[in-house]
Amino acid sequence: MHDRPDQLEPESLLREISDLEGRIGELRQAAGVPEPDLRATLDAALVELELALTVLRTMGGEQSGEPGGSAAAENERRVLRTVFQDAPVPLFLLDRTTNVRRVNRQAAMLLGTSAGYVSGKQFTAFCDMATRAAVRSQLAAAIRTGQRRRVNVRFLGRDHPIDAVLTVARVWIRGEPDPMVVVAAGPTTTPADDGGPAASRPQAGGTARARAGDGGQGDDEAVATIVHRMDVLATASELLLDEPVFNETVAVRRCARLLAAELADWAFIDLTGPVGGPSAAAQGGATRAGAAPPLRRQVVMGPEDERSVEAARMLEEVDPAEDTLPHDVFVTRQSALRPHVENLEVLGMCPDGLPVCGKIGVTSVLSVPIEDGDRAIGTITLAASGEYGPFDLMDLGVVQRLGRYLALVIRAARLYRRRAEVADTLQAGLLPKTLPSIPGVSVAARYLTSTHGSEVGGDFYDVFRTENGWGLVLGDVCGKGEDAAAVTSTARHCVRLASRWKARPGDVLATVNEALLDEDRFVTAVMASLTLETERIIVSLGTAGHPPAIVVRADGVIRSAARGGVPLGLFEDFEAGLDTIDLSVGDTLILHSDGVLEACDMTRQEFGQERLLEALAGHAGKPPEEMLAGVERALLDFCDADLRDDVSMLALRVEPPTLD
Repeated sequence: MHDRPDQLEPESLLREISDLEGRIGELRQAAGVPEPDLRATLDAALVELELALTVLRTMGGEQSGEPGGSAAAENERRVLRTVFQDAPVPLFLLDRTTNVRRVNRQAAMLLGTSAGYVSGKQFTAFCDMATRAAVRSQLAAAIRTGQRRRVNVRFLGRDHPIDAVLTVARVWIRGEPDPMVVVAAGPTTTPADDGGPAASRPQAGGTARARAGDGGQGDDEAVATIVHRMDVLATASELLLDEPVFNETVAVRRCARLLAAELADWAFIDLTGPVGGPSAAAQGGATRAGAAPPLRRQVVMGPEDERSVEAARMLEEVDPAEDTLPHDVFVTRQSALRPHVENLEVLGMCPDGLPVCGKIGVTSVLSVPIEDGDRAIGTITLAASGEYGPFDLMDLGVVQRLGRYLALVIRAARLYRRRAEVADTLQAGLLPKTLPSIPGVSVAARYLTSTHGSEVGGDFYDVFRTENGWGLVLGDVCGKGEDAAAVTSTARHCVRLASRWKARPGDVLATVNEALLDEDRFVTAVMASLTLETERIIVSLGTAGHPPAIVVRADGVIRSAARGGVPLGLFEDFEAGLDTIDLSVGDTLILHSDGVLEACDMTRQEFGQERLLEALAGHAGKPPEEMLAGVERALLDFCDADLRDDVSMLALRVEPPTLD
């Protein structure tokens, strides 16, 4: 090795200018990363100014170096290699483009990896994002000016970041056309934090990450690492399977939150299904025949500071582009591990034109497919900025397993959703699409499906004309599913048909009972027959084992109708419970299913009749629609929206006569 004067030919000048522009851009990005080292960035910017001045002064200069290739030069290189390997400090040999050509044993131990893994990669890929740009500028200055440089750095050690001071020197090696750089890493005298966790981290020259078989503390740390990953898998299983009904949105967010808290700084989950975003068709796009479905970003979880939360919100709007790592993993269905990120665009670009990795300070990335056994339905991508250490194969294996768990939950959730859609469609066919208009009366209805199971429910209600006026019916078939739906349809239409020639609810219900005797299910029901008079309605009630009707008077007084009767379809000898009520202007009649009364809270306590009457009293003076909405809110608040059974309600109010 020996010093050699600079030479600056036209091609070299263009290359210097291009490299300078690139490094200036990196310095701008470094100033914007989370927790930037602004002093180091400023020092590096001053170095770039000095470098630009040097380039201007040497324009047109032309000097030549010494040739190499002789046997003496080869012997010299052999001696130098031996000294290099045995040096007691970490040493890196870089070429002009700052790619690592060789590292000694101490340097490999410092990073906790092998010399073969480091060789060929960009030296700055092993530096954290905050110091990366400053280190690159100091390397360039040493190459151009020949002057030694010192710069603080935080290496991305295998287990945790390692603070060090670099001494950078340019050297000429016989036989090499371009200068090379020797970088020596020494311990820093400045702690990373004031008493924080980083203050106790090993510095340059410390021990490498513990491996199984090292004995003593190394064994303990290796076992702790394995146990931690097993805990993550166990926790993930509990979180994903805890829901009594599979919910894709809940599962995806729980998984991302767990990974961002336990294995990485950032977690990205991208899927082909519309968990939180529109499908390609909804966006006006179309998938080519045979092409992979579009990959959509569903959730991004990161640190909880204000800046990171804002970045996560922005990144959730950025779908993976075709040239990004998540998209490649999704298409190829092959997991990918990038322990040290060299290409900052590996996760794509932000809307402001900055690479995602640079925006959030990412230095290590892994991505795995979410596969349900037949196809890939998305990807999980983790990104770390150094605090967790570069990802390794053990991390990759854990996330691959989580990808399979999540895929199974998503497949079950989507199957459940399709069945629920079919059930909703079938249920809609059992209920009136609209309620008819009755002179002098306002009518409202509410129907809520159970959150447990995806089968069609047995509740029904109807408002229809009768022989002498109008009729209302609300009932509940025992059980759920297609069989229950068939009985529901039979009961509803039989009530309508019988009301055409039978005036009294008791007679109508007796006819329905006879029709249902051959069915395997029983039905509870309450029917009201309305006789309209001036400013009042006479209501004849028939009850078949159903919760009684409720009357809310205009002055707020509430009473329940008589109980009685047995369910329909059980016995040939049927008799309904009967009652007659007069409704005046402002009075409201309420029919409801037992799903209202039997809704439970977390302690398994039921909503019950008393809470129902309290909710009705609190909305007594409001229109029927608002009364039922108030009951619905009280019910959902009580049971935390976890309905064990379907809920149906029907309300009728006598309105003041209109002036013609």
